[in-house]
Amino acid sequence: MKLKTRLNLVVAGLSAAFVAVLLVAELQRTRASIEQEITAANRVAAHLLGHLASVHPQADDSGLLEFLDELGRVRAQNITLLSASGASLYRSPPSTWKAGRHAPRWFARLLTPIEERQIFPLAGGGQLVVEADASRAVLDSWDELVRLVTIAAAMLAAVCAVAFWYVGRALKPFPAIADGLARIQRGDLGFRLPALAGLEARAIGQAFNDMADAVEGKVLAERKAREAETRLEERRELGLLIEQRLEEERRLIAHELHDEFSQSVTAIRSLAVAIGAHTAQSDAQTADTAKLIADEAGRLYDAMHRLIPRLEPLTLDTLGLAETLENLVRDWRRRCPQLALSLEYDVHCELGHSVTLAIYRIVQEGLINAVRHARASCIDIAVRSEQSARVLVSVTDDGVGLPAEPPGAGHFGLRGLAARVESLSGRLRIVNGTPRGAVLAAEIPLAAPAVLA
Repeated sequence: MKLKTRLNLVVAGLSAAFVAVLLVAELQRTRASIEQEITAANRVAAHLLGHLASVHPQADDSGLLEFLDELGRVRAQNITLLSASGASLYRSPPSTWKAGRHAPRWFARLLTPIEERQIFPLAGGGQLVVEADASRAVLDSWDELVRLVTIAAAMLAAVCAVAFWYVGRALKPFPAIADGLARIQRGDLGFRLPALAGLEARAIGQAFNDMADAVEGKVLAERKAREAETRLEERRELGLLIEQRLEEERRLIAHELHDEFSQSVTAIRSLAVAIGAHTAQSDAQTADTAKLIADEAGRLYDAMHRLIPRLEPLTLDTLGLAETLENLVRDWRRRCPQLALSLEYDVHCELGHSVTLAIYRIVQEGLINAVRHARASCIDIAVRSEQSARVLVSVTDDGVGLPAEPPGAGHFGLRGLAARVESLSGRLRIVNGTPRGAVLAAEIPLAAPAVLA
């Protein structure tokens, strides 16, 4: 059922109830008035006729009968004169007021009071009977009620018509509001309601337009956020792909350096040493040149072998993570003897190549940053597993700590590490240590999918 219909029914019902209450009150008032009128009239007539009966001569009833004929009809009273034998000598003539009409029986039963009847004995043995008769008063009340009901029905119809018109006018903007909500639901976020008639409808329309503006702004913001998130995810995937390709290139370069270039450098050194030995007695200049070539080849060989672990730790596949980290620490101790380096390794589960390589890169990057930027004198490295569920890696130094201002462009090493750890469903963080220095820590779940090879 529509709201307009419900409101109209409510207005009509309340109006009808109000009219019904008024009619009931009017009926109660009318009944009380009729009862009071009939009782008073009966008492007056009984008093007069009773006095007349008491002073009437005892001979016959002709004088009394003549008096009653002259008296005629008494309002709301029926007077009967009976002889000593019970025969009716006189009965009041019927009322001429609205003669031939009577109120409905149900209405008469509702309003007619208890009709009093008084009997006065006469000296000759006859009786004078006085009875109340409320039929005319009830008929008058019926006619008045009909008039009131007619007026009330006309007024009710008029009130309902005005109310229906006003309700229809007040609810006229609602279909437009409902249509606007439906259009917003269908995705037409640019729709706005025009100025609506009526103070309340205008306020609702303004609230609707404000809501539509907020929804449109939020949807656009969410759309932009999704687009930005998509672009960020695409860039992250691209970064991971680039990192994967870099790892592959590093591995290839490291293998080429180890398998091909190192052998060539070793051959050059060997030839230079042989040439030097062969010409040591006969050609001192050639021998010195050969020795110079051999020394440079040796330095090139050492530099190449220091470069290979940075590109790809080839010992990961043969010696494992623990021994590779030990080699890395020994190399840094040899290069920086003033540093106090410690390594704690407590892993007793299978890690997988991706996790192993990620741990190595974290330790490697942490050592490089601590030496180059933190000016640390003590570096502690810890790698341990927890219940075969995750691996915790930390590199702690006693250097100058993190800068007060966040770093600007660059610093791709830590960002690459963070992307690598995130690809393994892990988390990388770097914080200031206590009381000084910095801590590079990573947490990698062992159930993480392997992305980077």
